Amino acid sequence: MLELTITSGLAIVTLQRAARGNALASDLVERLLDVLPRTWCDPAVHTVILRGEGKHFCTGFDLDGLDRQSDGDLLYRFVRIELLLALLWHAPVRTVAIAAGRTWGAGADMAAACDIRVACSATRFRFPGAGFGIVLGTRRLAARVGEDLARRWLTEGTEISAQQALVAGLTTDIVEPEDREAWLAAQLLEPKVDQRTIAALHRASRADLRDADLAALVRSAAKPGLRERIADYASRPRQGATS
Repeated sequence: MLELTITSGLAIVTLQRAARGNALASDLVERLLDVLPRTWCDPAVHTVILRGEGKHFCTGFDLDGLDRQSDGDLLYRFVRIELLLALLWHAPVRTVAIAAGRTWGAGADMAAACDIRVACSATRFRFPGAGFGIVLGTRRLAARVGEDLARRWLTEGTEISAQQALVAGLTTDIVEPEDREAWLAAQLLEPKVDQRTIAALHRASRADLRDADLAALVRSAAKPGLRERIADYASRPRQGATS
């Protein structure tokens, strides 16, 4: 479900649910919440890289077994994902997302939360959560692309190409898979500052609004009928098993 390798200061975290588009099942989220902080407890680690096995980076919230989950179950899962996004946003190390294929929903939010956000030309981003009333990762997306564009993407359910994402600031580079290793070697050199300084720079450059973000998520998900709203959204045209 998840593989961690550490080499030359790089902690590479690979999502290993390719058959499900690396969608975020509860146990995968819990593994990420456990593994990520442990990577930056290693003083030798200066960069954490998130990537997905197979064609897709992460297709978002896993809907498998939706009919067996209560509104409360789903709310708890969204809360855990919000905590994961905040963890990445405030990490005391450099964070990198290697987006590919479908980078949707909470997967797109994970990418947006990272410092460096790489896509290939075939990558497509979508933020469908607003379609079933969920406010997740919104402020961080707005910080990347601006408030107006973020609201437009969220309310219109826009599918965003890699080139559009680059122009808007959602991604920082477009790198094809065959060029990725060379890019990583050239671009991810050891920073000139330590983890404590990186954490201090994050605190100085971005307000700590974790509580407000979590409250916004809970308010949006607390309306009764969450499961039905998600099921209705997933049944619409162009929605697959994950969103």
